[in-house]
Amino acid sequence: MAQCVQSVQEFIQDSFVPLVAALCSEEAERLTRKNNLSFAELVRPFCRLTSEVHMRDPNNQLHIIKNLKIAVNNIVTHPPQPATIRKLLNDVVSVSQPAEGLVANVITAGDYDLNISATTPWFESYRECFLQSMPASDHEFLNHYVACMLVVSSSEPEPVEQFLKLSQEQHRIQHSSEYSYPKWFIPNTLKYYVLLHDVSAGEEQRADSIYEEMKQRYGTQGCYLLKINSRASNRGTDEQIPDPWSQYLQKNVIQSQDCCEDWPYSVIPTKNTDHFLADGLESEVKDGLSNNFKTHPLQLDHPSGSLDSTDYTKASASLQDSKKSNSGTPHGACLTLTDHDRIRQFIQEFTFRGLLPHIEKTIRQLNDQLISRKGLSRSLFSATKKWFSGSKVPEKGVNELKNTSGLLYPPEAPELQIRKMADLCFLVQHYELAYSCYHTAKKDFLNDQAMLYAAGALEMAAVSAFLQPGAPRPYPAHYMETAIQTYRDICKNMVLAERCVLLSAEILKSQSKYSEAAALLIRLTSEDSDLRSALLLEQAAHCFINMKSPMVRKFAFHMILAGHRFSKAGQKKHALRCYCQAMQVYKGKGWSLAEDHINFTIGRQSFTLRQLDNAVSAFRHILINDSKQPPAQQGAFLREYLYVYKNVTQLSPDGPLPQLPLPYINSSATRVFFGHDRRPAEGEKQAATHVSLDQEYDSESSQQWKELEEQVVSVINKGIIPANFQPTQFCLNRYSDNSRFPLAVVEEPITVEVSFRNPLKVPLLLTDLSLLWKFQPKDFNTKHDGETKE
Repeated sequence: MAQCVQSVQEFIQDSFVPLVAALCSEEAERLTRKNNLSFAELVRPFCRLTSEVHMRDPNNQLHIIKNLKIAVNNIVTHPPQPATIRKLLNDVVSVSQPAEGLVANVITAGDYDLNISATTPWFESYRECFLQSMPASDHEFLNHYVACMLVVSSSEPEPVEQFLKLSQEQHRIQHSSEYSYPKWFIPNTLKYYVLLHDVSAGEEQRADSIYEEMKQRYGTQGCYLLKINSRASNRGTDEQIPDPWSQYLQKNVIQSQDCCEDWPYSVIPTKNTDHFLADGLESEVKDGLSNNFKTHPLQLDHPSGSLDSTDYTKASASLQDSKKSNSGTPHGACLTLTDHDRIRQFIQEFTFRGLLPHIEKTIRQLNDQLISRKGLSRSLFSATKKWFSGSKVPEKGVNELKNTSGLLYPPEAPELQIRKMADLCFLVQHYELAYSCYHTAKKDFLNDQAMLYAAGALEMAAVSAFLQPGAPRPYPAHYMETAIQTYRDICKNMVLAERCVLLSAEILKSQSKYSEAAALLIRLTSEDSDLRSALLLEQAAHCFINMKSPMVRKFAFHMILAGHRFSKAGQKKHALRCYCQAMQVYKGKGWSLAEDHINFTIGRQSFTLRQLDNAVSAFRHILINDSKQPPAQQGAFLREYLYVYKNVTQLSPDGPLPQLPLPYINSSATRVFFGHDRRPAEGEKQAATHVSLDQEYDSESSQQWKELEEQVVSVINKGIIPANFQPTQFCLNRYSDNSRFPLAVVEEPITVEVSFRNPLKVPLLLTDLSLLWKFQPKDFNTKHDGETKE
């Protein structure tokens, strides 16, 4: 695999972080929108802690958490649609291209000196977006919300009542059967009450008094007063303010573009929606609550039924305006550096005083429940579970279980409590305890033939074993192999299988096990996703070239496969880049058919991308080489070349004439004849079809004239021929003395005979062929050039 900006440990830790939901009142959202940001977007750049955190495990041992990151998201009650996620991933890869002027990494392997991109930022962007867009699942808790922030503005008439309404709304979303999404970690979710105060417009004394009342009601560790907007929005344009949000919000612009393009094609009716959400900001407000949690940011709501053209046009225009405002308006216009520090301090206080104590308490409770059950024997426990677990699927045969991915556990099942504790420990970097819990859960799931649950436990047990400090045990790659096979073949879940492969390949790469990583990546390529297959094949190619003994031809072969899949996925630029990198290996090595195929594909892709010069150059190479292609294929290459060449000449009709690769000109057979025929009139062209100089020029008579000329010169010079005598030459060819200037008679024609050769196996039809020539008179006395005439 290519080099990554993050280490494998940082990549895995950032892929699995504690999730915190945010539920805001309408007025609170209005305050954050002054900065062109939602509340979740406002805090996003500050969600990584800058200091170590300490907590105690169930054994009361001190555990240190380093570089902890949390994720704050708005509540959405519909999972993202798979088609929309695919479109988003496709756009993420499309907008990520190699930087202009980027110095490539030069790898020398045997006779090869290859210029290869050392990093692949498009793959890292795809991987990050893929992991973040994974919907929550019932067999694991890693994407379940651990806590919920309830955000209210201090300017509201009754902030405490507003907090109560938000709390009831969160409870209804979590516990009502009306909502099956999002997923929550435990029934008693931590609620953290945030009072948002606008410094520039609000009354600070009132905000302080409300905050004091909140502390009395919710406790000092359950609430926070966050002051923002210390600056007026009409600040000077020349004033420089840091914008830490732009790197996080780039994906949101892509999502908006996705939604705009998807509307005419993906109409998703919803039963509780009676208005159109244009940009996710304008929504119906009930009881003063912001209603934007109704939809997922990757999915749009609209009226039931079809979407007419008028609505679509208005929505598209609204989205275009939104995108323009996002790109033109700076984020955080009302925030000072002091406000930045306040937001950072708020996240730290929430994590130190609210989130981590809640997680520590939950781990202890789960651990106590599991210890209390250890007194039961496995047989008694299984029997009890068999009789009282009414929500489970009835017992089935092993083959049938494997086909249906196994059992479905009720939420209070002890096996799920073990998995829940393991996930909590993993999120707070307690990998040793997490591994122990995953290992225990894995055994229970396998005994019950609950294959989806077992695969999830195997996957995370392998990652936990790798991340344990000091590496007390080797990375169990066979756990990942089993998990991938189960996800793919038994559960038919390619998304989870892909997550396994992305994690395991990165771990294997960090251990320099490039061969195993390449085999893993190649195994997940399939026909169901061209984009995924292209990215994985490209990473497999990088594995081959980064080995201790680089496998250059395997690198090139898999780059060709990746380019082909990129092309099928519509990623023309990435396809062209892959083919160009592979061409370095095949060029000039005698692989003529492979070279022809690569040049042909490069020509087509370059033409599609309007890189016409590159397209012409690629097709030129196909025609000038000694081709081993059959006549039909040569004819196809020639037609493609002529089509591209025609487009080039139409775009630049006044440009210089190109040098055509066909037909070949036999320079040594070129002859020039100073004849006595009639001179053509001005502008007249005389056809030269089937005309040869052998018909105009008689070599025997020419020799006789030469001898006569020598005799005349000899008589004039008293029998002596001068040393500088130059006989008149009527025909210049490869046998004549061409070192002297020839003599031609004014007003007499000059005939040039050019010999062509066709290297192809298909006929070439030449029409309207003209000789381009230049006459440049020269004054031998003054040694100055005259004007050039053509």
